[in-house]
Amino acid sequence: MKSVLLATALTVGATSAFAAEKYVLDASHSQIVFTYNHLGFSTTTSMFSGFDGEIMMDAEAPANSSVSVSFPVMDMITGWQPRTDHFMSEDFFGAAEGDMVTFTSTGIEVTGDETGLITGDLTMNGVTKSVVLDAKLNSMGEHPMANKPWAGFDATTSVLRSDFNLGKFAPFVSDEVQIAISIEAMKAE
Repeated sequence: MKSVLLATALTVGATSAFAAEKYVLDASHSQIVFTYNHLGFSTTTSMFSGFDGEIMMDAEAPANSSVSVSFPVMDMITGWQPRTDHFMSEDFFGAAEGDMVTFTSTGIEVTGDETGLITGDLTMNGVTKSVVLDAKLNSMGEHPMANKPWAGFDATTSVLRSDFNLGKFAPFVSDEVQIAISIEAMKAE
C-alpha cells in the first residue's frame, strides 16, 4: 500500500512535503452491505448507501492515514419495508431521526503493497466497540470522467449483534453479521 500511495501522490501532483491529503467519499459509489443467517434457511442481505465520510491519506506513511464515516441508522435498505420497520423497532435499534452509525479509525497496520488492517471505533445503537477492517486499495489515480484524483477501497469485517445490544432472536438469527464495504473517494477541493 505504501508504494502505491507514494507513487500516486507523486504522479497526481505533490504539493507540500507528503502531508496527508483529504479525500471525501463519493456517496453515489460507496456501500456497506451486511449479511446474516436467517434461521438456517437463507442468507439475508441489507445495506447502507449514500453516506458521508473522509479519508486523510498520508502517502509517505500510510499507517498515519485515517478514515471516518457516519450515516443515519434509518437509511438502512433491507429490500422489504416490513423488515426495515422491524429493524427500526424496539426489538432492535429503537431508531429515532438523527440516530447515527459512525466509524472512526484508531490505527492502520500496512500488511502489503495494497492491503492493510484498519482498526477503529464502531458506534452503533449507543455502544462503541473496536473493530478491524481487512482493507484493500482497488485503484488510485486520475478519475477518467471527473478529471481529479480518486481512490477506491474494499474492506471486510464481522461483528456480533449482541455486542451492540441488537441480539434479539440469536442464535436462531445469527449473532454474527458479515460486513462488506466498497467505497470511492475523491480528493477534496
